[in-house]
Amino acid sequence: MIALSDFLTLGAILFSLSVLGIFINRKNIIILLMCIELMLLAVNLNFVAFSHFNDDIGGQIFVFFILTVAAAEAAIGLAILVVLFRNLSTINVSDLDRLKG
Repeated sequence: MIALSDFLTLGAILFSLSVLGIFINRKNIIILLMCIELMLLAVNLNFVAFSHFNDDIGGQIFVFFILTVAAAEAAIGLAILVVLFRNLSTINVSDLDRLKG
């Protein structure tokens, strides 16, 4: 049987990779969105692991709410990305300084 520490270690590795991806690549907005999604999935893995090992369904129910918010965030983020690419012909984050008010 897989121990709780194995799940927590995997979640920490995924979370660390996503934070590292955000700090290394600050130019491409698609990769930034993917790193944020990986962060949410790492947190979800920890919720499910704790929920399973504590025999409580609350963590698994909370994961459904997080997945719903993540799906909405991804859809809105990609819609904004398409509009920016149509207007500016780039997805480089540093070229988005024209959005300042």
